[in-house]
Amino acid sequence: MPNVFGAPHKGTEPRHEQVVFCQDEASGLRAIIAIYSTALGPSLGGTRFYPYGSEEDALADVLNLSRGMAYKNALAGLDLGGGKAVIIGDPEVDKTEAKLRAYGRFVQSLNGRYYTACDVGTFSEDMDIVARECRFVTGRTVAHGGAGDSSILTAFGVFQGMRAAAETAWGSPTLRGKRVGVEGVGKVGHRLVEHLREDGADVVICDVNEAAVDRVRSLHPEVEVVADADAMVRLNLDVYAPCALGGALNDDTVPVLGAKVVCGAANNQLAHTGIEKRLADRGVLYAPDYVVNSGGVIQVADEIEGFNFDRAKARATGIYDTTRKIFALAADEGVPPAVAADRLAERRMSEIGRLRGILL
Repeated sequence: MPNVFGAPHKGTEPRHEQVVFCQDEASGLRAIIAIYSTALGPSLGGTRFYPYGSEEDALADVLNLSRGMAYKNALAGLDLGGGKAVIIGDPEVDKTEAKLRAYGRFVQSLNGRYYTACDVGTFSEDMDIVARECRFVTGRTVAHGGAGDSSILTAFGVFQGMRAAAETAWGSPTLRGKRVGVEGVGKVGHRLVEHLREDGADVVICDVNEAAVDRVRSLHPEVEVVADADAMVRLNLDVYAPCALGGALNDDTVPVLGAKVVCGAANNQLAHTGIEKRLADRGVLYAPDYVVNSGGVIQVADEIEGFNFDRAKARATGIYDTTRKIFALAADEGVPPAVAADRLAERRMSEIGRLRGILL
């Protein structure tokens, strides 16, 4: 069982503020909500609906994901803290209106300390159902005043981060003529392919879902397809873009990685602490995942003040400048970009969070 009250994972930042276990026997709901930090404001993070093998696995995931959201929201410049929720079950089989509404009641009980949104296994239509019991919901459908599909700005933001990486690695903020491997062409990955092709990149793709591959190939028959992630990571690439599950950069993949740059949409790409140094030692430029994939949270966060797509997109464009700043700080301080990103996020949480101590 993960040690919720134990030593923090990174640096000296605070531990999780609150972890809530939610159960409704009638609907079968089993959920966990984790609030990592509210130093910058109410916590925001999606709801993951997933068939975890055990409660321990679910708890470990929600603790890790909520921590990542705090760092992501901080570097996105949002006045929001980090939180996350998981619902245990197979969304294809176990997702029901009653379960989602019961979950909404638990979110409402936190009275605004946590705003929920979509994640793996949940969609905007699900958030509309949750919102029938709860005011603190983002990522709703356009028909209900929401931002709709957050993958739009997630992919856009990853592309902005990739442009910054290209400028750092090759001196120009474009992927034209570069060979980019996109692992996972689902909700975000297929949109990233669109940006890359428009910019003139040569694209290689893979996905466990053949239908997802076929969708991309129908629009871009010139795109190359490889068998699987193992083949992808070994290719001679300029950029490797993990856009599927976390842990893509691990003890097995880093030694055989054929790319100069890693920049993708997947969360928690580094399998464990220390991988960031191994990438740096190999001369691989890593764009921290929670920085470049923050376009989605920027999109759904904009709903809180009344959604405006142009305003949200303008903010997501800033991912380019933030990524460049992180690369520059990493070079100045002689640390990997992942460490530089953590330091910037922790600094903002500390400096702005300190203001809460000023009596009003």
